[in-house]
Amino acid sequence: MLRTLLRSIVQFLFKLLSHQDVQGLENIPPTGPGILAANHLGRLDSPLLFSLLDRTDITSLVADKYQHNRLLRPLVNAVHGIWINREQADFRALRQALDYIEGGGMLGIAPEGTRSQTGALMPAKTGVAYLAGRAGVFIVPVGIWGTEAAIAQLCRLRRPLIHARIGQPFLLPPLERGDRSAGLQKNTAEIMCRIAALLPPAYRGVYAEHPMLKELLGEHQHVRVE
Repeated sequence: MLRTLLRSIVQFLFKLLSHQDVQGLENIPPTGPGILAANHLGRLDSPLLFSLLDRTDITSLVADKYQHNRLLRPLVNAVHGIWINREQADFRALRQALDYIEGGGMLGIAPEGTRSQTGALMPAKTGVAYLAGRAGVFIVPVGIWGTEAAIAQLCRLRRPLIHARIGQPFLLPPLERGDRSAGLQKNTAEIMCRIAALLPPAYRGVYAEHPMLKELLGEHQHVRVE
């Protein structure tokens, strides 16, 4: 009940205070476990996805520094958010995330681990690849832009234009025996290249010249990112 009310409030605020350009919502499976992997530009990224996705079982990893925020803490707990210490390898949070996925839920994660200060993609951590591989679930890539300047525009009494592109679900290849670290890095690069393919060129960052991205762009020329 509280979750439904929160989503309705967030949806109303986004419609009232912003313009939204969203494509690909049909790519979100209505049921079943999975991971939503998105780039991270601003504080509005997670609320935006929460408002857009019509699933009652989606949650996300949230930096534990916000546990001390009297407003955010009860809201995060209400949607079963998983607190994570991003300053170290937080195996407790990863275990909770894995349990949540294996229980049939959808988990939203920013593979980069933190907000990009430049607006472009940064090297990602391997946590998403690890979780997806362990649980054997699909990943839905999401590219978001416009949120990096949204709050500043709102402060100037302007309605920001926020874009979201949701790609098709995909499964990562299984890790080969031997050098698992190299396999995780390769799978992480695939995740990020699939996100990059949904973004305008200026947002692709360190993955802009990746061979896998160029291959994906050749296969998905129909994706509109202007």
